[in-house]
Amino acid sequence: MKIAIFGGTFNPIHSAHLAMARMAADRLGLDRVLFIPAGHPPHKEAATPYEDRYRMVELACAADPRFVASRLEEGNETSYSIHTIERVKGENPGTLYFIVGSDAFADIQTWYRWRDVIAAVEFIVVARPGHVIEPPAGAIVHRLDDVSLPVSSSEIRRALARGQVSPELPPAVADYIRTHRLYTK
Repeated sequence: MKIAIFGGTFNPIHSAHLAMARMAADRLGLDRVLFIPAGHPPHKEAATPYEDRYRMVELACAADPRFVASRLEEGNETSYSIHTIERVKGENPGTLYFIVGSDAFADIQTWYRWRDVIAAVEFIVVARPGHVIEPPAGAIVHRLDDVSLPVSSSEIRRALARGQVSPELPPAVADYIRTHRLYTK
């Protein structure tokens, strides 16, 4: 089984996340993409509670049978990619893929145990404007250069705080946000 990890804060998950995962699954013949909301990411704060972010991911993943919401990073410990990779590999030996934007990939050498990360997975790197993909030695990289989705969770949060619902939100996610009054001032 070909599996990819797609982690992030998903605060909130939006159409670009889903499009990236769909394109990666289609191009590489992935059987499953694990969407893994970070419990406590080391590089940024996720102010929205984990349970809300997980539930939004779960709702968004329902549209594609290859997409699975995972609670692997739930809990109080820092969400390091290598720990998640080791857990997934322990249950699924074989090639494991890791979907990441070129902006995050540009900082790979700052990640905890980054050399172990590049040895453990093949990267699916999604091009982002202004970021050059320069893999470190030993990294296997599959590039998705033709994904141009200028959507960001921070812009969506700002719009929601102004009372505007972004068309980039899957309808079930927008309903969840409205029902639970997330991202309002």
